[in-house]
Amino acid sequence: MTELLEQGLLKWGVTLSDKQLDQFVQYYNLLIEKNKVMNLTAITEYNEVVHKHFLDSLSLLVAPIFRGEGNLIDVGTGAGFPGIPLKIAFPQLKITLLDSLKKRVYFLEEVADKLGLEEMEFIHGRAEDIGRDERYREKYDFCVSRAVAALPVLAEYGMPFVKKGGYFIPYKSVNIEDELKEAAHAVKLLSGRIKDTISFAIPNTEIERTLILIEKTAPIAKTYPRKAGIPKKEPLK
Repeated sequence: MTELLEQGLLKWGVTLSDKQLDQFVQYYNLLIEKNKVMNLTAITEYNEVVHKHFLDSLSLLVAPIFRGEGNLIDVGTGAGFPGIPLKIAFPQLKITLLDSLKKRVYFLEEVADKLGLEEMEFIHGRAEDIGRDERYREKYDFCVSRAVAALPVLAEYGMPFVKKGGYFIPYKSVNIEDELKEAAHAVKLLSGRIKDTISFAIPNTEIERTLILIEKTAPIAKTYPRKAGIPKKEPLK
């Protein structure tokens, strides 16, 4: 059952232990079972979950700055993507999962417990509120997000969590040139600079993905993030 995942990861030069592969199978089973009673994902067929959730989440591997170490926060994690797959593959990573729906957070805590994942934190709340909390503000080496939103909005959600010298890395589709231009000033306001973009295909698929590497260059202004709901209604320009 794990052959697809193993084949995909080999393309990136990564091999997992039997324990890690079994954790992915357990995660899949828990996801499908819980999906019967709450909306976690529209993707349920095993091969598709491997490609569109597991391998896609692990595609952070293609970023040279990521070596599977440090502390990372996943903003708008939903059913745990990319945070849970990254934690399984890199147990030494300290991971925080943030989501605005309490039921999803309970599910993620259950997954971590049943899979034996340690050094994880789970937060229920909105990014705009938690990003102002001194316990989490500018504390992370990496902030990632697969949430569907325009880059200026995602940047205001994610950049407040990143320490100086760290990176906000949103997962995006391809053809993002216009979005990058539109977001350039917003990223600067948020004390960041777009250092690189990396485009690639998920192994053994035609699914194209782009990672945007945004470096935190200085402490963020106290103005950001703005109050909950404002970044989406009035994106920075």
